[in-house]
Amino acid sequence: MAIYKQLTREQAAELFQGRIAGVDEVGRGPLVGDVVTAAVILDPARPIVGLNDSKKLSEKKREALYQEILDKALAVSVGRASPAEIDELNILHATMLAMQRAVAGLAIQPEQVVVDGNRTPDFGLPAHAVVKGDGLVAAISAASVIAKVTRDREMADLHTRHPQYGFAAHKGYPTAAHFEALNLHGVLPEHRRSFRPVREWLEANS
Repeated sequence: MAIYKQLTREQAAELFQGRIAGVDEVGRGPLVGDVVTAAVILDPARPIVGLNDSKKLSEKKREALYQEILDKALAVSVGRASPAEIDELNILHATMLAMQRAVAGLAIQPEQVVVDGNRTPDFGLPAHAVVKGDGLVAAISAASVIAKVTRDREMADLHTRHPQYGFAAHKGYPTAAHFEALNLHGVLPEHRRSFRPVREWLEANS
């Protein structure tokens, strides 16, 4: 595995050519729900304009790109690890597992895998980590959009079932509103019991 830091977009384009799978994750920090990853192999013959780190895009733009990626990419796959797996493995190892699942689910095998961040799991394929890769490598940008939209939709669905927690607004992250809801309404099955605010609530109310 190689780790690339401080690349430019031009350098990234030269380094990562051919059938590459870009991989990114969303949801390491929240107290609730799955950690969601995506793997995307883009089609060089069908470029997608406007790809970037999903956090730098508006919700409207992410939704539009999400559909365009599904329409144009050679392969798209989503992987995940559940709250129970996160509690058992810890968030880092659960994220690596979710990334492996995303790549394994691709309909086409890539020649290499490029992951946002500074480490990769073992994919059984050549793999590279790119710091801030979600803003540098188009395939990683696409993966960040797929993962973000997927998880945000899941949080919206959780909100419809438990509106008192405000998941549509804070997406499960540890905000003041989430802490208040946790104190008022308790822990859901979807909460990550190993995360400190949830663990402390369980200990105080056992």
